[in-house]
Amino acid sequence: MTAQDSATRTAPVAVTGGTLLAVAGVLSFSLTFPATVWGLESFGPWSLVAIRNVLAALMAGGFLLAVRVPVPERRHWGALAVVASGVVLGFPMLTTLALQTSTTAHAAVVVGLLPLSTAAFSALRTGRRPSRTFWGAAVAGAGVVIAFTLQQSGGAVSTGDLYLFGALLVCAAGYTEGGRLARLMPGWHVIGWALVACLPLNLVVSAVALSFEPLRLTAQGMTGLVWVAAGSTFFGLYVWYRGMATIGVEKASQLQLAQPLLTLVWSVLLLGEKPATAAPPAAVAVLLCIAVTQRARA
Repeated sequence: MTAQDSATRTAPVAVTGGTLLAVAGVLSFSLTFPATVWGLESFGPWSLVAIRNVLAALMAGGFLLAVRVPVPERRHWGALAVVASGVVLGFPMLTTLALQTSTTAHAAVVVGLLPLSTAAFSALRTGRRPSRTFWGAAVAGAGVVIAFTLQQSGGAVSTGDLYLFGALLVCAAGYTEGGRLARLMPGWHVIGWALVACLPLNLVVSAVALSFEPLRLTAQGMTGLVWVAAGSTFFGLYVWYRGMATIGVEKASQLQLAQPLLTLVWSVLLLGEKPATAAPPAAVAVLLCIAVTQRARA
């Protein structure tokens, strides 16, 4: 077998593996909002976000030390700062604030716009231009999400929605820079160093927030904290960035169109929220959009 034949066989395997990693990330992220609601039973919003980041940073730092990962080159720290600001700090804080007034289901469908936001940021950042078919399917998926959101909220935009739209922008920027860096270093190095870089700030915020926010420890609240720290922030971002590095930011981001629908399922099973009547047709439409974007050439 020639080297060319070997490369031809390896490429589909790598793409399949990258897709599975991205899917694992989406599954982890889909539990974030229900777990955050659980965590808010025990902690205030600032305490919950800061403590989750501290725990995730300690896990990431432990792995980095254990395998003796070298400190990233200076030229990568600017991009790492964008990842830290958007993914580690901005998105968790803004969505947690939103979940104080918005339901999990409502927040999930608004954040469903994240794939299109990420694809747009990536196109601007890298200069790559996905195909018209890709963009058409992505816009259609976003349109379904917008229509579903407006139908659920009665056409009004609340303070919680503003928090969520802000979260979309900062997270899309973080995903884009993280996906670019994951082509230069392992994905878990990217999120690991971003978490470690934020550790001093999160330690200070944790101490201050715990002094003025209420604390009521419950089993469910602690379970929520553990999941958002270990499942969403560490494991989820680790597999997500590895997946993006393999299949590309644009295609990986479109897999996230399924995330709000998965979160709707968890909101019913874990939180007892009533299922929205528009959820089944929205799920079918979004999944069709995902199928098109995965087949379209980026």
